[in-house]
Amino acid sequence: MSDNILEVNGIHTFIGGFHILEGVSVNVPTGAITVLLGRNGAGKTTTLRSIIGITPPSEGSIIFNGTKVNGKSSNAIAQMGIGFVPEHRAIFRELTVYENLQIAERKRGDLARKSDFIFELFPDLKRLITLPGGSLSGGQQQMLAVARALVPDNRLLLIDEPSEGLAPVIIEHMIRAIERLSADVSVLLVEQNFRVASKLAQHYVIIEEGRSPAQGLMSDLVHNEALIQRYLGVA
Repeated sequence: MSDNILEVNGIHTFIGGFHILEGVSVNVPTGAITVLLGRNGAGKTTTLRSIIGITPPSEGSIIFNGTKVNGKSSNAIAQMGIGFVPEHRAIFRELTVYENLQIAERKRGDLARKSDFIFELFPDLKRLITLPGGSLSGGQQQMLAVARALVPDNRLLLIDEPSEGLAPVIIEHMIRAIERLSADVSVLLVEQNFRVASKLAQHYVIIEEGRSPAQGLMSDLVHNEALIQRYLGVA
């Protein structure tokens, strides 16, 4: 039995006529945080969208919790226990915080069972529960986007750019929240901020021009200046 909750093996994904992913492989160990690193346009977001079935791959395999998921609809994949937090804080701006959380339920009572955990992670959301999502700050909207993925019983969370556009104090709060929730679910995230990624993740996968040339332990990567400079351009 594999220790990985997710195994992505050599996937190829096309968007229109463009060959975006050209054999990406990603292993996500159970109970850990894994980060996809790479320059803008490398294929990180497409990798997440391929896993959840929004842009399904034409080749390769995606195995979640021992079951092959490629070929299934994105809704069916989500029902298997994968939550997706897309970039740009995809919340319903006209609905209240409570309504945003409630419609994320897969089964009646999901929110009631999870509310204590969610509001402990994100106390701002409890205070703002009756306000429309569009009235929240950028950081609060990001908290709400992550909280929505915590309502149903997910075993894996895919989170795209959780720190993008956030103030440093909010980034620190988001880091602590993701660290805490990773005690209950495995996490695969895309993160452009290498400082944030190195603090959060135990494992990394580098995506470069639609391929995955390197992956391993984050504790090894932070000391590998040549690899960081070559693929991330970070001093």
